[in-house]
Amino acid sequence: MLRRTLANVLCLTACAVTVTGVPAAATSSRPLPSTITLPSGFQPEGIAIGGKPYAYFGSRVDGDIYRVDLRTGAGATLSEGPGTASLGLKIDDGRLFVAGGAGGNARVIDLRTGAVLKSYQLQPAGSNTFINDVIVTDDAAWFTDSRNLVLFKVPFGRHGRLPDAAVAVPLTGDIKLETGNNANGISRTPDGRGLIIVQSNTGFLFRVSTSGVTSRIDLGAETVVNGDGLWLRGKDLYVVQNRLNVITKVALDRRAATGTVISRTGNAAFDVPTTIAEYRKRFYLPNARFTTTPTPETTYNAVAVPIP
Repeated sequence: MLRRTLANVLCLTACAVTVTGVPAAATSSRPLPSTITLPSGFQPEGIAIGGKPYAYFGSRVDGDIYRVDLRTGAGATLSEGPGTASLGLKIDDGRLFVAGGAGGNARVIDLRTGAVLKSYQLQPAGSNTFINDVIVTDDAAWFTDSRNLVLFKVPFGRHGRLPDAAVAVPLTGDIKLETGNNANGISRTPDGRGLIIVQSNTGFLFRVSTSGVTSRIDLGAETVVNGDGLWLRGKDLYVVQNRLNVITKVALDRRAATGTVISRTGNAAFDVPTTIAEYRKRFYLPNARFTTTPTPETTYNAVAVPIP
């Protein structure tokens, strides 16, 4: 497992890190790196960016959370994983919400210390489950399960207090369970009154009410097969179609009842990107490299591209 000490992490802000021999202080006016090198064998999937210019990545190998300074590319392990994967990530109020994949779990990490604030066993360990992604709204964190027609809600108490347990919200309506990855990436609707999920195997997008009722978003003849991470920007929804190596831009109406595919943008640096986050008008995407047989020596990175 990948291990660094907390002192290494704190050094990201306190020490003079160098990039190609230039002190970090001298790089403040230089362009941000367009490629972020991650540890060999890390197998990234999720990304979140928040607060100061740090990106957080989760490992599919052991669940370690790796923090990178976007100004320099320097990184270190913030929080050691539980031995199961860390997939989708989102930040809210100094906390990192982590989807736990086949472990059937989720956890919340303090971004200052790397300590685990709460852990939730959403599905029995070893069952047919895959907790894949998460979105944070004003009153809750919502997790998808790609093997089952259910969302898991972690409702916030007063002042954002974390509850002792999550609530299962069955998915009903238009969505049907299919073979492979079902509900994957998740976002809010533009009007903030509902959620959006992408069903990876069919390429369908669905609007979801907070009670779990799904309505397929009308994209005409278009689909977003292999849709993974979602990013909402105004009324534009960006969908990472991982194995197609493209970011697809979908213009939605405010309720997310209909959408129009505006563009599909690829990049030579893409190698099966999965999730997506924004910083300074650029998108950052980790390359999961699903088509490459992983070894402890396999190299991994994340890339920054202009927002289409």
